[in-house]
Amino acid sequence: MKAAVVASPGNIEIRDVPMPEPAADEILVKVKAAGLNRADLLVALGHFHGGRGGPGAVPGIEAAGEVVRSGSAMSPFKQGDKVLCSVASAFAEYVVANVSRSAVMPKGVDWVQAGTLPVALQTMHNAIVTAGALHRGESVLIQGASSGVGLMGLQIAKYMGAGFVIGTSTNAERRAKLADYGADLAIDTTDSKWADKVKE
Repeated sequence: MKAAVVASPGNIEIRDVPMPEPAADEILVKVKAAGLNRADLLVALGHFHGGRGGPGAVPGIEAAGEVVRSGSAMSPFKQGDKVLCSVASAFAEYVVANVSRSAVMPKGVDWVQAGTLPVALQTMHNAIVTAGALHRGESVLIQGASSGVGLMGLQIAKYMGAGFVIGTSTNAERRAKLADYGADLAIDTTDSKWADKVKE
């Protein structure tokens, strides 16, 4: 199969690489679209993200595609299912994804949109719902709210019934748009009194 491979820092080449094989807790996915994240740019520049990086690495930490096969008959996914997944090496024709980091593709979302959702959705759902245990009516502060993950956090908080959602951004133009994503208050953290504004 073909994949985008780091040949040297800052140099990506399309190469033939071995087809991955799914373990018992994984699915093999034919990639239709992959998101581009800051971590991918760092890997392309020769840095490591987690345990991945350096020459020979395939960037890409999220993708959407069709399930080709499962590593176990007990998998909740079957051949042909449309999924989005947090993965390693997404910039390839095929990728293996852990079942626990995969989800059925939402209706009304195309491949390109789905390829950009897994990391932000899983990160912020965990932060706000699972680990954060948000209760309806509670307030939420999202730092760096104008990033892709931050924008997802604003929307999740609002959807889950947060009473007051605060988003921060140091960029005035981006800060002005936070209300469109659910922020009740947008704060500039370059202001030395920003913490007092949160308390108010």
